Parts: sequence; structure tokens; C-alpha cells
Amino acid sequence: MIKARTTVATPAASKYLQQLCKHFAHKAPATFDTKQGRVEFPFGLCELEARDNELAISCDSPDDLSMSKMQGVVGGHLERFAWREKLQVRWDQVHWDSGSDA
Repeated sequence: MIKARTTVATPAASKYLQQLCKHFAHKAPATFDTKQGRVEFPFGLCELEARDNELAISCDSPDDLSMSKMQGVVGGHLERFAWREKLQVRWDQVHWDSGSDA
């Protein structure tokens, strides 16, 4: 299993969380409110949290190819939706074995 995380500074965190989840809900199961969101893509799980002036995103995927797709889809859409802010999504990625304590 692979985990990736990013935190993006933005005063519009709740707006982007809702916009992303609404958009992805057309193709994947998604639940959200103004503070938290969850999207169950075929290639992994994405959880979002709107905080004061930042959007935190956490993704889990079974392999490198799926994670690459997840990062491209989620990060790319966020950058397009937030084009006025010129956001750049930078991911921190951690590999872990589902049988370990990580």
C-alpha cells in the first residue's frame, strides 16, 4: 500500500474541497461536507480536510501506478480549479506494508 499526502495553503480550502468532491462524484462514490471529504476511486481512496487557510489531502493506493494516477487526477484538478491562486500541489509519498504497524 502507498500513502501520499499534501497540504496546500489557500483561504478557499472548503470551496475547493466541495468543488473537487462534487466533480469526482460524477465518476466515483464521494461524500463530503464543508470540512471533510472522501472519494473512493477505482485506483484508491482520497480523503480531504479543509482547515484554516489550508487544504489537507491524503491518498491511499495499492501500487505505484495507481498512486501516480491518483496524484495526477486529484492534484491536476485542484490546480485547475484554483487557477487564480496558481497553486502547485507537492506530494509527500510513503510506502508501507499493510501488515506492519505503519
